[in-house]
Amino acid sequence: MTAMASRRLPTLYLMTDPARGDPAAAMRALPRGAAVIFRHYEAADREALARALRHLARARGLVFLVAGDPRLAALVGADGFHAPERLVHRIAAARRLMPHGLMSAAAHGAPGVLAARRAGADAVLISPVFATASHPGARGLGPVRFAALARLADGKAVALGGMDGRALRRLRGSGAAGYAAIAAFARPPG
Repeated sequence: MTAMASRRLPTLYLMTDPARGDPAAAMRALPRGAAVIFRHYEAADREALARALRHLARARGLVFLVAGDPRLAALVGADGFHAPERLVHRIAAARRLMPHGLMSAAAHGAPGVLAARRAGADAVLISPVFATASHPGARGLGPVRFAALARLADGKAVALGGMDGRALRRLRGSGAAGYAAIAAFARPPG
């Protein structure tokens, strides 16, 4: 049983993307308890930006995860770590550095979901559920395939890819424990 088993997992996840919107502005619009997955992998000032966003997350009551780098996550005092599917093995290092942190992992099919479970992920972000600009040309899983993967994720499935109001309605009863988005939070209000 992981440290997160006794705490409630976030149901809403913002995935930051340097090319698609201002993460601070999106974070200000999130409800308390939502999660932010910091993914600015190539930022020259990645540590400073992570620290600034971590500070904002704490002030707003958000859960802050750093993607890809467990050492950076621990260094900036993140609430946890997110592993892209190819880096799911890094959850073990993240767990040593942050024994009570939230660990999430990306998965794009059954092998990824099973690897995330074996690695001890608290949440499994399954994508792309629907067509999305993040994966141009990639075929979405759709509600039926997502539901099958959600069952494999054992109550830890978070839907990612093309999330909007219509998508959420199509996923009712699918076993999604939450949803994640980039563009849905990056769009200006209006």
